[in-house]
Amino acid sequence: MSEPSKLLVTGASGFIGNELFKQLSNDGFQVRGTARQFYGDSIIAMPLETKDWSPVLDGVETVIHCAALAHVSQSDNKDFVSQVREYNVVAPQRLAKEAKEKGVKRFIFLSSVKALGESTVPGNSYKNTSECSPEDLYGESKRDAELALKKELSGSVTELVIIRPPLVYGPGVKGNFKALMGLAKKNFPLPLGAVKNKRSLVSLENLVSLIIACIKHPKPLNETFLVSDGHDVSTKELFETLIRAYGKKPKLWQCPVGLMRFGATILGKKVVSDRLFGNLQLDITHTKNILNWEPPLSFQQAIQTCVNREQHTSNNPNY
Repeated sequence: MSEPSKLLVTGASGFIGNELFKQLSNDGFQVRGTARQFYGDSIIAMPLETKDWSPVLDGVETVIHCAALAHVSQSDNKDFVSQVREYNVVAPQRLAKEAKEKGVKRFIFLSSVKALGESTVPGNSYKNTSECSPEDLYGESKRDAELALKKELSGSVTELVIIRPPLVYGPGVKGNFKALMGLAKKNFPLPLGAVKNKRSLVSLENLVSLIIACIKHPKPLNETFLVSDGHDVSTKELFETLIRAYGKKPKLWQCPVGLMRFGATILGKKVVSDRLFGNLQLDITHTKNILNWEPPLSFQQAIQTCVNREQHTSNNPNY
């Protein structure tokens, strides 16, 4: 191996891990990354099945574990469930055990708000001390990983920091948020004018800022942090902000939310309607107080950045 690194980022080719890796490198940190496949000179091929992480842990002071099997769908297939557990629970615990044995000072685990659940009651928010009640396979795997890591690192020299983000959006985002951006860009008339739900989101830039704050924190840190943009939005506000970021005037009309929920349930899209019309709020007061941290980008700034980068990439295929 080359000169020992002080930081290790797993999943360094992924949506979150790659942005974190680049930002840490730009900030002058000594950082090494791992990914499923070879990805540049400083990112080593070490998939989650790796049994021996010791070669990349030499000299490391902080591990940031971003790698995971994401976009997990519900399944009764025992082999698939076993694979999710292997990647999302066993792998981080194995890495933490080796990190502890190597004397790593801090292990930062990127979990998910899904470890807590899928929704909050109007007027209430998840807190860092809220009880975990996951409702799907992915959420269960993140909760179980948190428990396994706490057990593995309890009483050791390695501090455990758990970060639970909600939906993360930003340049290069895929999945549901990418689909929402596509709808906003076309600016179709949508029946969302009466939607007044509240959901916490976090931009990629704000999440990376929070992770770096955890890396830099000078005092002992065994904490669980929630993170968001600090501005909860309705689906209506989200679409309006996206549409305006594309330089267009929103065309949202009002339709009773109850009617839309009923229609979605009939069509077998209840999960989609819960995300569009339901509440999922995070209280990040504890995070801000402990780390003396504020999201560097406002929600509006982050959305504009996301749209600008998407348009730049679309206009420059080789970017």
